[in-house]
Amino acid sequence: MQLLACLPKKHDKMKAKKGAFMYKHPVLLQIELFARAFHSGDASGHDWHHIRRVRGLALYIAEKEEKGDRFIIEASALLHDIPDVKLNADNQKGAKKLKAFLNSLPLAEYQKEQIQNIVASISFKGGNETELLHFEAMAVRDADRLDAIGAIGIARAFAYGGKKGQPLYDPELPVRKQMTEEEYRNGKTSSIHHFYEKLLLLKDRLYTETAKKLAEERHYFMEQFLQEFFKEWNVER
Repeated sequence: MQLLACLPKKHDKMKAKKGAFMYKHPVLLQIELFARAFHSGDASGHDWHHIRRVRGLALYIAEKEEKGDRFIIEASALLHDIPDVKLNADNQKGAKKLKAFLNSLPLAEYQKEQIQNIVASISFKGGNETELLHFEAMAVRDADRLDAIGAIGIARAFAYGGKKGQPLYDPELPVRKQMTEEEYRNGKTSSIHHFYEKLLLLKDRLYTETAKKLAEERHYFMEQFLQEFFKEWNVER
């Protein structure tokens, strides 16, 4: 009973307060259905609810900053993980899947190109990331990174680590400071190492002021979690 009392309502506070998603463009509805189907059954932290949160955060950032093409932002947020190599056999297969779907939509060529470029710029790639020039890409990347930190980020890190067969923590492994994209994706690591190799770095790699403010509390929560983790790991109490 106590757990049920803590469960969130169907419509979260940010969504209700901002009135987001009240009207749906027909193309956005198509994109949402495609994304829901693609991410159905995922257990690695890249499920539909991750996509839903990234969309909500990206639109919230755009609203607070009063910038950007909301259609492009929402479409890109919904599609941002479609070509991700973690969810496909290889980069090319994922990119082809995204391109084929976009070509099935009644969009202008410049819109398709813009969405593809934004989606291609999202991934962390071991820190070897694309420098962003357009607000729409900044909003989506910041939103994706916000969902990688805080309480949700902690849960997703361990979900992904378990899916990959990584250890919870291995004190014998070094923290990798500099990595190629290949080393980042396939090198030996642990779920706890992932905090030091990526998650704790994200706060200082955000573009928008709105995201930077939201990141402060989430970053602090991770620091507190790690402090407690190592106390228990070392049997200090």
